[in-house]
Amino acid sequence: MAEISDMKARDLLEQVNTAITTVLVGGQSYKIGSRSLTRADLALLRSMKSDLEAQVAAEGENGLLGRTFVVYFEGR
Repeated sequence: MAEISDMKARDLLEQVNTAITTVLVGGQSYKIGSRSLTRADLALLRSMKSDLEAQVAAEGENGLLGRTFVVYFEGR
């Protein structure tokens, strides 16, 4: 796996989505005998997902005022 600092936001977002799915399907933690495994915190993963989605959206924007629209209404 590549270093996190070398990964692009889109790649990290894919990893976070996979981790969220793993937690939702397999549970937050489980125990077998004396060993236990706790997966990443779901709230933290969702927060990371939101941040990464914003970064991916910002990468696609090419102007200073991203997500800005101009509307012209004719007549009254």
